[in-house]
Amino acid sequence: MSSLSAVCPASSRHKPLLLASLLFSTLLLTACGPAEQTPSSSTAPVNAPAAVPATQQPIATIESEEALLARARGVHERVITLDTHADINTVNFMDDKNYTMDLDTQVTLPKMVRGGLDLAFFIVYTGQGPLTEEGYAAAMANAVDKFDAIHRLAERFAPGTIEMAYTSADVRRIAASGKKVAMIGVENAYSMGLDIGNIQRFQEQGARYVSLAHNGHSQFSDSNTGEADGVWLHNGLSELGRQAVPELNRWGLMIDLSHPSKEANMQVLALTRAPVIASHSSARALNDVSRNLSDEELLAIRDNGGVVQATAFRSYLDTEKNNANLAALTALRGSIAQELGFTLLDGAAVRALSEDERTAYDERMVQVNALAAPRIAAEVDAVAPPVNVADFVNHIDYMVDLIGIEHVGISSDFDGGGGVAGWNDASETFNVTLELVRRGYTEEQIGMLWSGNLLRVLDDVQRIAAEIQAGR
Repeated sequence: MSSLSAVCPASSRHKPLLLASLLFSTLLLTACGPAEQTPSSSTAPVNAPAAVPATQQPIATIESEEALLARARGVHERVITLDTHADINTVNFMDDKNYTMDLDTQVTLPKMVRGGLDLAFFIVYTGQGPLTEEGYAAAMANAVDKFDAIHRLAERFAPGTIEMAYTSADVRRIAASGKKVAMIGVENAYSMGLDIGNIQRFQEQGARYVSLAHNGHSQFSDSNTGEADGVWLHNGLSELGRQAVPELNRWGLMIDLSHPSKEANMQVLALTRAPVIASHSSARALNDVSRNLSDEELLAIRDNGGVVQATAFRSYLDTEKNNANLAALTALRGSIAQELGFTLLDGAAVRALSEDERTAYDERMVQVNALAAPRIAAEVDAVAPPVNVADFVNHIDYMVDLIGIEHVGISSDFDGGGGVAGWNDASETFNVTLELVRRGYTEEQIGMLWSGNLLRVLDDVQRIAAEIQAGR
């Protein structure tokens, strides 16, 4: 239990710690105060508030850094940590190369063990392609390949280390046994083609959530990407998408609102009988990008009983800060490349290279990056700090304040572009818990954020599915 509970009302126990002047030296003091006035302890300090006369100061426990770390580690070990979005590449799910090894990916079993990440939703992701028979066939083949890969990991490569879960009871049983937990999410229903019966088939393969679109309009739903050009295919959901919502309810699949358009999301919320999730989205009020959710959407998800999984994706959290960091990094790499007589190319130019040219370019970039690595801290991060765990938890704080802690969770989008300084792979998962503890969240609240809220929604969705199938 946080020491804040001794002096703060329950409604403010998630607020950040405040700096206070105490007699002749400045010490960290636990106190109540509005989140917007207080940075995380991992951000640059600000001027402390005016000192309060000793006779008026609240009685509070001064906790050493060592004690805080120990308390945070205890919390991290006791709660079930659940990440709703970890992308995969099936080349990393083969006999000779798989997640039992410490691959150069953000998620592996060794990294999950080191970071204390208990559960990962591995993602059956399909990029948006043409709405044609050939396109649907290729998308289905891709989805089947990814379903098979995830099952291979849990059932053939590492059954003693990780196990598939399909219900919240499975999650708790497996976590209690000491194993890691695998679950499956489907990113983009494009792979289902035009056959609504594929919803049941995907559920039987282990899927427990589905998004109706990704980046690009699908046969089910418009995507958030329509904001860029103002071109919409369905003005929300298509007729097939409207049919899919009750069918997803029927088969106990959580509906994921992270990538569809706002109009599509509001239509889903009007149609669904079950609560929904946003598997990896943050707050648009803090960073105005189309992949984040507006306050209207957040409040509607609250009213629906759903949960929004804040995501540790740099450009979704703070675009301006991330752009400044990337510019500084690009400048450093450019100067090194110039010294080597090598010219950096933008993404489009790289894609235009022949296979041999791209291989040669990649080899030169390995050399550039190796020379840049020892200089990044002093010449990049010190000048333009990277988006970090504190920036991530700022979005959690905002959403907790707006819609309540019961409706907020945590995701990374690892191996799909996610990761921030301090939580850049699964081995650093503890740092999120540490930041939450620093800000005064209690163990119960941290458990809700990490897994309790998401598992509650899964239970509700599966209960409602049973009622629908029973004709109630």
